Amino acid sequence: MKAFVDENTCICCGLCEGICGEVFNIDEGYAVAGEVGAEHEELVREACDSCPVEAISIEE
Repeated sequence: MKAFVDENTCICCGLCEGICGEVFNIDEGYAVAGEVGAEHEELVREACDSCPVEAISIEE
């Protein structure tokens, strides 16, 4: 699984980082993500579903 954050949509609220700081972090004014280990998949899906501006997408 891989997580992506649309830098043009992200409002840098930090919710994703609060849910799964092992995958998401705030950098340069927007959240960034990348490869997701199996142990974090559930939290990444929660962060994706919780994003207030739907800036996070997931590729299985």
